Amino acid sequence: MDEYIKEISNNISLNNVNSFLLSNYEMEVLDRYNIDYNNCSSLKDVLFLIDEILNNSTDEMTDLEEISISIGDRDYYQNDRK
Repeated sequence: MDEYIKEISNNISLNNVNSFLLSNYEMEVLDRYNIDYNNCSSLKDVLFLIDEILNNSTDEMTDLEEISISIGDRDYYQNDRK
């Protein structure tokens, strides 16, 4: 049970990367697909790189699609006027 709680908290906590936030899990998935988020200046830049991979592949990438939605939601709530 302790390992499960530790894993969940690692995935929830956000890390400051340049001027935006990513969870450990998001960073892990981005690394898996060789997406260099360290050279991005915003979440929109990260989303652009994710979209390029999703649009140019025929493979199923559910994990990448899920974090794309998560990052897109975070970008919307942090950067769009309400």
